[in-house]
Amino acid sequence: MKKNLLILAFASLAAAQLQAQVEPNAGNWKTWFITSGEAYRLAPPLSDRNEISQVLYRQQHLNADGWQHIIYWNAGAPGYRWQEMISKLWITDTSYQGALANMLVGVATYDATIAAWNTKYAYNRSRPFTADKRIKAYMIKPESPSYPCEYSVAAGVAVTIIAHFFPAMADSVNRLAEQEMESRIAAGAAYPSDTRAGFALGKRIAEKEIERTKDYPVKTAWNGNVPDQPGHWKGKHPMFPLLGQCKTVVLESSSQFRPGPPPDYTKDMAELKNFKPNFLSMSNAFFWVSQDFWGDQLNKKIFEYNINQNPPRAARLYAITAVGFYDGFVACWDAKYAYWGTRPDQYDTTFRPSLMATPPFPGYPSGHATISAVMAGMYSYFFPADSAYFQQKAKDAAESRFQGGIHFRTDNEVGLELGGKVAATVVQRARADGADEAAKQSND
Repeated sequence: MKKNLLILAFASLAAAQLQAQVEPNAGNWKTWFITSGEAYRLAPPLSDRNEISQVLYRQQHLNADGWQHIIYWNAGAPGYRWQEMISKLWITDTSYQGALANMLVGVATYDATIAAWNTKYAYNRSRPFTADKRIKAYMIKPESPSYPCEYSVAAGVAVTIIAHFFPAMADSVNRLAEQEMESRIAAGAAYPSDTRAGFALGKRIAEKEIERTKDYPVKTAWNGNVPDQPGHWKGKHPMFPLLGQCKTVVLESSSQFRPGPPPDYTKDMAELKNFKPNFLSMSNAFFWVSQDFWGDQLNKKIFEYNINQNPPRAARLYAITAVGFYDGFVACWDAKYAYWGTRPDQYDTTFRPSLMATPPFPGYPSGHATISAVMAGMYSYFFPADSAYFQQKAKDAAESRFQGGIHFRTDNEVGLELGGKVAATVVQRARADGADEAAKQSND
């Protein structure tokens, strides 16, 4: 059994001789919620002489669990596994804290990674597998310095934020962080002191950013008033009625791009009632109601473009995406509860949506359309060769809500326009962080 695991491990790590990308100037990129990476530069590392034996000991005593942890944490950028976790956690949260937690994991991981890179290239500590030939590299060899460990930085951020917003998860995420840090030592990528320093740095920055954004969620209680005029959404328990009052990151306010009021839906209703669902339309409707397409696509493209081997750039994409999603979400909900736009089956009670269940919040504008347009705009910036694909997917997502019978076409068109404006604003901020200039210089 152990022999088979060893074979599997080495097969999975066959690319270990490949050289990962490096970003020596990433420590100077603009951060989001901290002043700069340099402001969080760590003290110099201690001598690694006594720690070489600790790395060797771990490698000599690797068991099946140890190999599995190395393989598991080798997959993706340092924040990859944590991004997967928070994306599943926050969506089940019914408070106004979940969306903020999701945004903070992305942004704080980036900010902490930039701070880590500033420290890395201030001291240029060699990786264990470079310092001693007896130490094996059980990962794609990173060219960046060892101190502090970038995976431990991501762990420190994620553990701090998840434990803060989801206290019941505290023990679980701390155990995962311990596994991650131990796996980096056993893989020959980091010394124990690198992991401790990285975790402490991530934790410190996460705590700073939790404090920095404590006023983002709305604090007032909803008064329970639902408009009873004709043409307005009806329901006793609307979801997130005050979300539009939350503070935004890049937008000047949630209402910066608020669209005008919804139209009279007479023509929209007639179009919807005349629409004949078929296999393709229903397939599209059910796909977009059941899949995390945009989250999956970002991870897929990061792997396809090998950005997972470039921690600062991977963290940057996750952060920009998190900010765009958050601001787009808040902006969309601002418009929803500014107008309380009705749903098709409320406008005409004889109408039955193909998706059967109408979401418990106003329809105008469409959330699917808005967020998909945000994602398409940002992903087109990240991966310009795939822009046409992303833009078409945003249209497919918007159309799926019409096909499912839970949105009028106007809801979708307005949502696409709103999301496009949010994306353009976030991308404008992203272009000023210094990463684009760094990429251009490296290609010259």
